[in-house]
Amino acid sequence: LESPDREHLKIPLKMNDDKHRYPYSIVWTPLPLISWIIPFIGHVGICHSNGIIRDFQGPYVIGEDDMAFGWPTMVWKLDPNLATKMPWDEAVHEACEVYKERVHILCWDNCHNHVGYALNLMRYKGSANYSMFKIFFLMMIHGKYLSFTAFLKSWLPFLLWTSIVIFIIFVVYV
Repeated sequence: LESPDREHLKIPLKMNDDKHRYPYSIVWTPLPLISWIIPFIGHVGICHSNGIIRDFQGPYVIGEDDMAFGWPTMVWKLDPNLATKMPWDEAVHEACEVYKERVHILCWDNCHNHVGYALNLMRYKGSANYSMFKIFFLMMIHGKYLSFTAFLKSWLPFLLWTSIVIFIIFVVYV
């Protein structure tokens, strides 16, 4: 994989929602059932400079341009100029090569760890301590929903089931 030209990095590439292209970004999508109960828990991937999404989908599987649980609903755009050790695409590629040799362990070595590994390789913002928890919190702080529909896809199941539970409690106990 060729390293991108540093001058090219100064020209921000635009996101394209229709083609699901999010250059230099981390993307998030809800997990069926889990996100319906805890709506801020989800699946993440990291995008190449051309916007193609790569995600750790399961044991020995790295997805390309087809996220495991559907297209992203939230995106966190990053600045490739803040990759201080390794160029962006090279770090994403290397992280994918490492993770396609790993077993996916839901709570210990998962998609968040894969994204953190790529950021650690590139020393994003000079840091090498991007963990599963740090990726989670930073995505929740900096991530932006792609549309109102994306927001609904993420939150509507949770709102519906909690409304039903509240309704049942109200009917039974009041």
